[in-house]
Amino acid sequence: MSGILVTDGELRASLAVVRSLGASGERVRVTSASGRSLAGRSRFALGDDQVADPIADPDGFVESLRILAARWGLDVVLPISEASLRAVLPRRSELRALRLPFPDADVFELASDKARVLDRARQVGIPTLPQQVLHDPEEAARVAETLDSPWFPAAVKSTRSVIANLRGSAPAVRYAADAKELAMLLRESPVEAYPLLLQRRIAGPGVGVFLLLWDNDVRARFQHRRVREKPPSGGCSVCCESVPLDPELADRAERLLRSMGWRGVAMVEFKVDNATGETYLLEVNGRFWGSLQLAIAAGVDFPLRLVEAARGGTVFPTLSFWRAIRLRWIWGEVDHLHARMIADDPERGSGRWSDALREVLRWRRGDRTDVFRLSDPGPFIRESQLWFGDILRRPSPVPPQPQSVPARVRHGSVGTSTTEVAE
Repeated sequence: MSGILVTDGELRASLAVVRSLGASGERVRVTSASGRSLAGRSRFALGDDQVADPIADPDGFVESLRILAARWGLDVVLPISEASLRAVLPRRSELRALRLPFPDADVFELASDKARVLDRARQVGIPTLPQQVLHDPEEAARVAETLDSPWFPAAVKSTRSVIANLRGSAPAVRYAADAKELAMLLRESPVEAYPLLLQRRIAGPGVGVFLLLWDNDVRARFQHRRVREKPPSGGCSVCCESVPLDPELADRAERLLRSMGWRGVAMVEFKVDNATGETYLLEVNGRFWGSLQLAIAAGVDFPLRLVEAARGGTVFPTLSFWRAIRLRWIWGEVDHLHARMIADDPERGSGRWSDALREVLRWRRGDRTDVFRLSDPGPFIRESQLWFGDILRRPSPVPPQPQSVPARVRHGSVGTSTTEVAE
């Protein structure tokens, strides 16, 4: 028998993978550590199992996958989140009966470190913004005192996206207009978030080049631009559009990934500086990304191509795609609109909520929805329940800490989890 085990059912990327592979006739099962699975509600999912948390209990998480794959006769496992990949890749020998079409753990670790990626990019001649790596609060305080005006406005972010001691997710990117604001921002940064990456903030659209490299060949490629994001100042896309492939950016992305010895899917993110027109590398996401459904809708089925490559079949490269296709994430658009209503954002225009409302309500030919689908309504119903529940739920004064959970199989579930994986 054959089939695919897809992790992190709470993520939109997982839903896109399940719909893609299920529609192609594959047997697909879903796992989730959070109990907030969207992909598990899809009609294309044969089942949904709760598993141990990959951050709190990586050994239990991997054991959960092994047990479930053996139980259901599955031959491929697709970890979707960075947390799941960090748990699985160093332990891939424990899943030797399964195909795991991702790079080795050390390669993935390199791609997941923003500072190391930018260093590697400069070595292969790819333009990057000036940066400083702040290793601890003392170094951060010294640097903040010496920075001059060309560094401002400045952006500060952790070099890592997944930090176990911060309940999984690194703090959001933050911005400082001057040295005084930067010093205050750095003082407020938790010690666990270090090392921090300091860069000059640029205003302009985000661009992503998506690639599937296998045996050093490009098996699929795609490009999109972000139209709206959450938060509006920069984050995950809530509306994005397929655009013609930029040969120069595609070459930069391929050179960077090949220099790492990459194998599998990746999104290489760039940002265009409106002031100069120059495009700079931001980071690499070495996993399936939140806007995956856009690529699939435009004709580049990354999940299917990846599974074909993993099984050693003939993979015909997919190097062209439909342009001007837009993907709309409905509840993400609502969150974007709310953020625009309560705060101005110079990078996104005037900040007037009426302008934002017109942008969000304007639907064009070629617009597609991400989660919502009349032919597969379960995920959107589940997402709506969670969205309203999150609004109504009062924040706990003391956030619950993740706890290690044992891997065990009981009533169709393997362990439990208290931590939600963020996309």
